[in-house]
Amino acid sequence: MSPLSQKERENALNEVRILASIRHPNVIGYKEAFIQDDEKCLCIVMEYASDGDVYQKIVGHQKAQTYFEEDDVWRIFIQMTRGLKALHRLRILHRDMKSANIFLHSENDG
Repeated sequence: MSPLSQKERENALNEVRILASIRHPNVIGYKEAFIQDDEKCLCIVMEYASDGDVYQKIVGHQKAQTYFEEDDVWRIFIQMTRGLKALHRLRILHRDMKSANIFLHSENDG
């Protein structure tokens, strides 16, 4: 892996600044960021998602040959939409929406 170019470093720092500025219950929380291994790897520390992500849930259901409960689908969809709406209000466009980027908290986390 080659070191980050100047442009890649600027883009990464801009993304970290954006993440650090967002505070919303439906957007995963940013904690800190650092560059490791002589500027080869940007590490971003985020809030712990105790229930994984939607992609993991999909794979689990596929393996078990089961389906999501309708209430769970609606709960995830509504919360995801609220998070996106909060970003759009800040004029931020999420350019990597996918199931692996939708993080979940256990309902027991409070």
